[in-house]
Amino acid sequence: MLSVMRKQKESIIIKTIFVIIVLSFVGTIFLVWGVGSERTGGKSDYAAKVNGTRISFEEYQSAYQRVRNMYQQIYGQSIPPEMEKMLGLKKVALDGLIDNLLAMKEAKSLGIKVSKDDVSASIEAMPMFQKGGKFSFDQYQQLLKSNRMTAKDYEEGQEMEVTLKKVRQSIKDKAVVTDADTLAEFKKENDRISLEYVGYAPSDVASEVKLNDADLNEYLQKNQNDFKTSEKVALSYILLDPATASAKTTVSEEEIQTFYQKNVDRWQGKDGIQPLSEVKDKVKADAIKQKTVKQLFELAADTLYKNIKSGDLNLIATELKQTVQETALFAADTPPPAVAGEAAVIKKGLELKQGELGGPVETAKGIYILKAKERKASTVPPLAEIKAAVTEKAKAAKAIDLAKKKAEDAAKQLSTNAAINTQLTGSFGYSAKGEIPAIGTSPELVEAVFKLSAKQAPATPFKVGNRWCAVRVASRTEAPKEQYDAAKEELKKKMLPKKQEDALAEWAKGLREKAKIEINPALLADK
Repeated sequence: MLSVMRKQKESIIIKTIFVIIVLSFVGTIFLVWGVGSERTGGKSDYAAKVNGTRISFEEYQSAYQRVRNMYQQIYGQSIPPEMEKMLGLKKVALDGLIDNLLAMKEAKSLGIKVSKDDVSASIEAMPMFQKGGKFSFDQYQQLLKSNRMTAKDYEEGQEMEVTLKKVRQSIKDKAVVTDADTLAEFKKENDRISLEYVGYAPSDVASEVKLNDADLNEYLQKNQNDFKTSEKVALSYILLDPATASAKTTVSEEEIQTFYQKNVDRWQGKDGIQPLSEVKDKVKADAIKQKTVKQLFELAADTLYKNIKSGDLNLIATELKQTVQETALFAADTPPPAVAGEAAVIKKGLELKQGELGGPVETAKGIYILKAKERKASTVPPLAEIKAAVTEKAKAAKAIDLAKKKAEDAAKQLSTNAAINTQLTGSFGYSAKGEIPAIGTSPELVEAVFKLSAKQAPATPFKVGNRWCAVRVASRTEAPKEQYDAAKEELKKKMLPKKQEDALAEWAKGLREKAKIEINPALLADK
């Protein structure tokens, strides 16, 4: 199953399934590890408080780690921090715990109860506790023991899980697909429509944009960050080169042996790890290089520490028998050749205050000790100096606003059946992807127009690609009613699962809106 899902992981449908699986998994986590206890006091050792009930950090961390592990299994790889942030795994974990706690409390008010037989039946149905298709009490005990869990704790958790399933199913059972729902869905899937439309792209109206100096100054004041000059620094620095110092460095046989053992993966040959006797010269050279760098770094750090208050780089250079080198003012994206590619040096240099010493900074070239000789702060130049750049950006922004405004005016006219010059799309059917002939792709626009009859129009325009489009339904060809009568019951069955999920989502949203939820500020900052 996982291998199939990995192959299809770019599919929207599969991604939706991922979310459902993970949310279900959070429920299991929550239940296995226990509902937040009814504590209201004390310290800030909580992830969230829901109507006074705390969800502990331990519960949250357990949920988060298991959600993360689940996603790693799904994607078949470790999840880098940026992807984890994009997926919002910490929020998924915490939201799951909050929703489950609210659902458990709601179950009590709805009078939903779970018997011991219900719990036993749910456990006996789990494949992991079965042998030959039948429940095995021995296997049940062994698995719990291997996971350091008592039967009492697990069964209490399972009781909660069954309760959650019951309360959520009770909400789903109330969902009804009406005849009006099925008719609307049938018409959407089977009718064909034609649109008349008018579209405005910024390029279409750019020639109409006229700006004076007052407009440009206003735009510059509102968008200063777009025109700020880069922060610059001029550095003085010393570079200690390990290559020139390595001739004086020696390593013992023990050091060579230790270096080889710590870095044994470097000596991988065709037939496996090469023995030390075959690569000893390379090992010795690398050990000397590493030892030299370490000694130079410690020497640089000690010398800098002794003299840092003086701010005198020349004094440090004299002690280290080095020459001070200098750069002109430069920005992070335009370093001089002497430090080009030395990202750590550039970063550190831009962090220093004028006259401040810093380092040591180790790079492939060697060990640097730095001084910010001069700094030039980021500034916004006067309009006269950057008028061309401001004009270009201000015109582009104004053209976007004007295109949208023209489309809004056209939408108002179309919605009142006013006669304006429009183009026709030709006849087309519903597309989940949102494909519309002549206009482009917009799922939102397709959903909107297939709810309308002929001569009706959405009240607002839609952005499709780089255009704002106002539309009106020119014609609508309806599918024969007898087709609907024949398909109605099957369509109801097809629509019911989504209707149930929508009802469940709306119910959960309502519980949250009525609840007093306090999330620990430390968690919010961590996001």
